[in-house]
Formats: sequence, structure tokens, C-alpha cells
Amino acid sequence: MKQQIQLSDHFTYGRLIRFTLPSIGMMIFTSIYGVVDGFFVSNYAGKTPFAAVNLIYPLLMILATAGFMFGTGGSAIVAKTLGEGDKPRANRYFSLFVYVSAGLGVILAVLGIAFTRPLARLLGAEGEMLEAAVLYARIILLALPFNVLQMLFQSFFVTAEKPQLGLAVTVSSGMTNMILDAVLVILLPQEYKLAGAAAATALSQVVGGGVPLLYFGRNNDSILRLSRTAFDGKAIARACANGSSEFMSNISMNLVGMLYNIQLIKYAGEDGVAAYGVLMYVSMIFSAAFIGYSIGTAPVFGYHDGAKNHGELKGLLRKSLLMIGCFGVTMVISGELLAEPLARLFVGYDEGLMTLTISGFRIFALSFLFMGFAIFGSGFFTALNDGLTSALISFLRTLVFQVAAVLLLPLRWGIDGIWWSIVVAEVMGVVFSALFLVLKRKRYGY
Repeated sequence: MKQQIQLSDHFTYGRLIRFTLPSIGMMIFTSIYGVVDGFFVSNYAGKTPFAAVNLIYPLLMILATAGFMFGTGGSAIVAKTLGEGDKPRANRYFSLFVYVSAGLGVILAVLGIAFTRPLARLLGAEGEMLEAAVLYARIILLALPFNVLQMLFQSFFVTAEKPQLGLAVTVSSGMTNMILDAVLVILLPQEYKLAGAAAATALSQVVGGGVPLLYFGRNNDSILRLSRTAFDGKAIARACANGSSEFMSNISMNLVGMLYNIQLIKYAGEDGVAAYGVLMYVSMIFSAAFIGYSIGTAPVFGYHDGAKNHGELKGLLRKSLLMIGCFGVTMVISGELLAEPLARLFVGYDEGLMTLTISGFRIFALSFLFMGFAIFGSGFFTALNDGLTSALISFLRTLVFQVAAVLLLPLRWGIDGIWWSIVVAEVMGVVFSALFLVLKRKRYGY
């Protein structure tokens, strides 16, 4: 039996892969929620409910990103505190971030349910599509506090040196979603299929957020446990500042997703929104691998930064960049080969929609070559508690470059310009990530 990997270890390529693989799997399984819903809704409920889910899904993800912010930003603080040798203080910070995230999840759920309809109208939904979007969103929002906690614990399982347990919880949650989708969507009458898909996702999120809460709330064999804590505004502000890049990245991606849908309705109608939905499902899985790697390595970087192990930092950075490059090449090749089979899987019932999806997919897949470097760059500076640099990378990559590209490129190339805009934005994100890595090298000693 292989010895459990600890944050203080020296990381070879093999050890790095072993340690981050559960986090990668965790993020991929989390992304499967939307993918599975999309598959069953598209094939069993129909094109309009499918377009409605794709239209409203970015809004739901925006509300859940609070957990991601406190998870990435808070785990960096906790990891650094552990590296400094103060375990009791690390547990107080951990508990504070969990309690604040849960409370925030409840508030956001109430607000989201209250304003779902006007927000869906604002996004361009009307008629049958509007009613479908509102129904799906309100059911999902009932489980929002658990979704927020699920995102938070994805980071803290790694910091607790329990990435395998985090993966097990996420797999259980994902399997719950898939099984319930198959049962509810297939077996329920046509008018209840969309509600069944939403209920399946909501219940799986209860599993994903509730089980870790129970685990950390009792005696366990990890280095973290929920305990009494006191309100610490400075720690919360630091976590928010640290995690602001991931928060901004998720907010921006979903806001930009809404803008893409608006542009696609303009250039291709309902079919454009449906095609974009397929691309986003695949993108969620591919980008999840990069996000998972960043989450998996962040506590390691944070620990060695706190312990002032600059040699280990330098080695970890070099290994990470090489591995991300290899991931990117593999993903581009996979994307090009899988464009037609995946399009057929989701929208094979409509020839015109399938052709549009394949065409967009083959352009869009090129972005995977660059995406990982920008995601890692942002996560790297979060791990070093440099939230400002991390946020700037995310802001430029996910908002400025994408908005500019999606507004300008279609004017010249039409709908192809919308697909190319994603590639252009990722290239620019890599350029600026590399620039900051060079500029900050002396400060952090990597």
C-alpha cells in the first residue's frame, strides 16, 4: 500500500499526478451534472427545454460561485497557516469559511428564487422557453446552499490531505445525478421530464455538500475538522481577495455565456443557443481537468510558500507547466476527433442543428491548447495569496478579451466569429499569464 502523500513532501511527476488526479476527477464529475441534464433533456424533453436549460444555467452557476471563492481563497490561507505550523488556527479559519459559505448560500437561494422570472426574461427567454427556464432554475435553487458547500469542500478536501475521499464524495454525487436523471426523465410523463432533470441535479448536490459537512463535523483522521470559531472579518476579506480571481473567473465566464447566447440568438436563433450548449458541456469537462489540477496543486504551492521552500516551488512550477502543455495537446486532438460523435449524441435528432454544432466544435476545440495555462496561472497566484494578480489574469481572460472578441469578430465572420472569439480570448489570457509569471518571479522565489 502506497503511503499517503502529504503537503510537505517533495513532489516528483508521479507523485504530482497521484496527488492531483482525485481533484481532476472531482471537478470532472462535478461538471457532469449539467452534461447529464443536457443529454437527457435534449433527447427526451426536446429542443426548447434544452435551450431553456442552456440559457438559465450560467445564472445558476454565478450564484454557486461563492463556494468556489471561499474554497480556493480560504484553502490558500489554511494551507499557508498549516505550513507555518499553527494547526488550531488553521481549523478555526476552515470552520469560519464553511459557516459563512453555508449562510451565504441560503441568502442567495432565496434571492435567486424570487428573481428568476425577470432575470430569465432579461436573458431573452419568452413563451414556452421562459416557463421551462423558470421551472428548472427554481428547483435547482432549492439545493443552492449544498451546491455552495460542495464547491467549497472540493478545495478543502485537498488541503485536508484527503483528495481521494473528495473524489469518492463527488463520484457518489455524480452517480446520484445520473441514476436519478435516467429514472425521472425517462419514466416521468412529458410535462414532468424537465422538472425530473432538475430534481435529479438538486438531490445530487445535497449529497455533494451534505456528506462532507457530516465528515468534517465529527472526529476524522484528516488534518481539518469543524470546530468553534469566532467571526474574523479580516480572514473573510483575505479569503475573498484570494479567491476573487476564481470568483471573478466563474462570474465572468457565466456572464459572457449569457452574452454568447444573446449573440447566438441574433445570428442563429434557438439552434445557436442549443449548439453553444453542447460546446459548453464538453468545455466544462475539459476545463474541469485544468481547474482540478489547479485546485490539487494550490495547497501544495501554498504550503511550500508558507514554509519558504523556494526550490520546491520552482520545481513544482516547471513540472506543472510541462504537464499542462501535454494535457492541452491531448485535449485538442480529442476535441477534433470527438466533434461529430458528441454532436450526434446530444442533437443527432436535428440534422441542421448537428451540422452547426460540429462546425462550431472544430473551431472551439483549438482553445483547449491555451486554456490550461491561463487557468493554472490564475490558480498559482491564488495559492501564493496574491489575489490581485490572480484576479487580474481572470478578469482579462474571462471578461475583457472574451467580451471584446464576441462583440467584434462576428461583425466580420458571422457565427464563425463567435466560435473563434473563444480561441482568441484564451490566447490573450496565456500571453498575460506568462507576463505576470516573469514579473513576479523574484518576489516569490520560483
